[in-house]
Amino acid sequence: MHASTTQRGGIGAFLTRRQGGIKATWADYVTYGYLLLGVVIMLLPVVWVFISSFKAPANLSEYPPTLVPQTVQTVMVDGFDDPLPLFNVTGEDGTVKRMAQLRRIGIRAQMIDPDNPAAGRVTVDVNDTSPVRKFHLAFENYRELLETSGGNIWLNIYNSAFITIIATLITLVMNSMAAFALSKYRFTGSTIALVAIIATLMVPPTVILVPTYLIVSELGLVNNLWGVILPTVATPTGVFLLRQYMLTIPDELLEAARMDHASEWQIYWRIVLPLATPALAVVAVFSVMSRWNDFLLPLIVLNRPEVHTLQLALAGFQTENGIVWHLLLAMTTLTALPLALVFLFLQRYITAGIASSGVK
Repeated sequence: MHASTTQRGGIGAFLTRRQGGIKATWADYVTYGYLLLGVVIMLLPVVWVFISSFKAPANLSEYPPTLVPQTVQTVMVDGFDDPLPLFNVTGEDGTVKRMAQLRRIGIRAQMIDPDNPAAGRVTVDVNDTSPVRKFHLAFENYRELLETSGGNIWLNIYNSAFITIIATLITLVMNSMAAFALSKYRFTGSTIALVAIIATLMVPPTVILVPTYLIVSELGLVNNLWGVILPTVATPTGVFLLRQYMLTIPDELLEAARMDHASEWQIYWRIVLPLATPALAVVAVFSVMSRWNDFLLPLIVLNRPEVHTLQLALAGFQTENGIVWHLLLAMTTLTALPLALVFLFLQRYITAGIASSGVK
């Protein structure tokens, strides 16, 4: 009843449902308030980074910070080659006049009337001035990012995309094969194998970092993208989620396929995998997020700039003179965009996959 009503009413009907029927109760207000608070807490940092990536360097260094991207309005004045910033100057009588700033020394600033530059320069206290701002999206941050990287950013994107896509594909195949064996075959030691796989979740990745590097080095995969891909293709979380989901697939369906002389590979490829699509989507999302955001393993395996990933390139914006914030924020936005697209296209499978993975 509720499901059909939600489908007919769409997302609007789902978001406006009330526990008390027609009239909202205090529980409805508490629930929606709690959910709204969670949305704000989770999305506010993301929105702040996205908006700040369109702020000019001077706008980013202002205190208190501004919410929307702004820049100081400028004007061309006769006798000056470069545009001058505009300020509202409050006089001793309380009147406000718009003037252009020539230069500032300490707490004193030299101003000139842009409409009457012949009147000469006026020295005022900076406490009596306020900049004239206008809305401005600093697309030049992204243009400067592409220009200063010398084309390396496209190489970084390719490296990250190659590692993420190939590692995710191999992860889905290997994890699904292991899950298929653990869920549909009865053999001695299957429970022990499952417990051993799940037990690896208790081992922090940093503990096996040195042995992993030694193995990668012995295989000659240092400064090779495959040196980052191969050590991470088997994930215990993926095996567990897929196994739990495959337990919901009826064994009678597989037996019917065997009676029709289908091989085990055909059963796995043509029956089990299509039915396990929601769980595969969940594992794919987890794999993409993990591989795309991975920093520690690429840091020790990939030493040459031409094989650096986006996460390693992000660390390059911190120099001895400080952090180049406008480029860092633009790079961070570009780095997070693919993850948002992946989640957008696969989100309809995530809830169904996670919910069904724990039901037998």
